Amino acid sequence: MNNNNKLKERVDNQSRQMDKAERERPTVIGQLAFLGTLGLLMVLPAVGGAYLGRWLDGMMQGYSIRWTISMLFLGFVIGTTNVYLFMRR
Repeated sequence: MNNNNKLKERVDNQSRQMDKAERERPTVIGQLAFLGTLGLLMVLPAVGGAYLGRWLDGMMQGYSIRWTISMLFLGFVIGTTNVYLFMRR
């Protein structure tokens, strides 16, 4: 009888875990919100860096895209770091 009780307890436990997993399954809207957040965390620093670099290039004499490229790269590095830190949490 003891083995039957252990088996019944394990089956009940697994059944509860499966029910809990089914209830907590992410929805399509939740997944879209998560992906949208990741996109914004990546893109906003890059776009901000590009605008800042363009403004700095406009302050210089002659034609230059040195600041634009540098700030765009820095924005991508910051965006990648943001996504990494968000995913770790």
